[in-house]
Amino acid sequence: MKKPELLAPAGSFEKAKIAFMYGADAVYCGTASLSLRSRAEVNDDDLATTIRYAHSIGKKVYAAINIYAWDETYEEIKKQARMLNELKVDGIIASDGGVIDVLQQEAPDIDIHISTQANAVSAHDAMFWYKNGAKRIILARELSKEQIKYIIDNTPIGLETEIFVHGALCFGYSGRCFLSDFLASRSANLGDCAQSCRWAYNLYVEEKNNPGNLMPVEYDEKGTYIFSSKDLCLLKEIPDIVSMGVDSVKIEGRLKTEYYLASVINAYRNAIDDYVQDPNNYDYTKYLKEIDKVKTRSLTTFYFNDRNNKDFQEYEGKQYNPDYEFGGKIVEYNIDKSIIEIKNKLTVGDTLEIIIPGNIDVYAFNIDRLWDYETDEEIESVSPGKAGQKVKIHLPIKCNKDWILRRQK
Repeated sequence: MKKPELLAPAGSFEKAKIAFMYGADAVYCGTASLSLRSRAEVNDDDLATTIRYAHSIGKKVYAAINIYAWDETYEEIKKQARMLNELKVDGIIASDGGVIDVLQQEAPDIDIHISTQANAVSAHDAMFWYKNGAKRIILARELSKEQIKYIIDNTPIGLETEIFVHGALCFGYSGRCFLSDFLASRSANLGDCAQSCRWAYNLYVEEKNNPGNLMPVEYDEKGTYIFSSKDLCLLKEIPDIVSMGVDSVKIEGRLKTEYYLASVINAYRNAIDDYVQDPNNYDYTKYLKEIDKVKTRSLTTFYFNDRNNKDFQEYEGKQYNPDYEFGGKIVEYNIDKSIIEIKNKLTVGDTLEIIIPGNIDVYAFNIDRLWDYETDEEIESVSPGKAGQKVKIHLPIKCNKDWILRRQK
């Protein structure tokens, strides 16, 4: 039974290292201002460092040039393509036909991955891209498992398939949306989405028999998030995904924290490995418990099981997790006093969980002592007053650098 590649987002070199440590086989990164997450761009030096590091540990890096480009952008695209060809990136994600044409000329040694932005929803569509140089097709999120299976069974073996399995869903069709540009002058198709579909809206309707009289439409006292979606989660569907032969499963979230990446990647890594090792005893609930600790929205399988499914609107608009948060990242382990970079307030008595790479079971403990990083004086609590602020703490088990700590609120 073949394992699909586990593909994770990396908005920086540091996040790429976390992704690899917690089990990602590959990461995808933005390129300068030419990807669809311009606020998560990786500069050229960081990208080069990420690629070298990944290759040194047998992992892969895919770079995105998936904007819909205007003519004045093409000189920059050619420059980026040549650079990526020299760096030997493992694949370039693109969706614009003009960009793909440039990639074939300027980066002839690099595999082309057709972005989900291209809205590929059929075997015919996939074949078109295959004939035009594509190595991989990233299928639209709007497909059911039957449709995905049909595409896999009716396209050449040399064409890889990739699907999203976790993360934010877009109000637009596989991400192609003009709402942000219309409301905030920030184009989603040029990498600057303001996530307008996540905003709270006040909606009014005009009374039929009383023109001009507007009546508010309210879901509850908080208003309504009429465009907003739940987050995708296909942990339960891992058996179907593996058995149908999907080549790569993708986690969304280049703007997410290291804590989010560690939690989600670790859950999917363990889920895939455990299912392949013992298909008859797959229990998705233990992996879902970890996702519940980091999620900020309700979860949905979207259209995977049912193309008529409508249970994906998020009326609550929740943007936080009431029970858990990012506690810190281990900088240096010592038997007595380890050094951690704090991400939220820590107090003696707080419960922390150590997220252990490759192990779905976290190690929970209560903070018994804290020491000031600079003075080594014992303290009762510490708050993150500046970026990179550190504290000394006693860790009950041996840990490695960059392991992530979760705090129970």
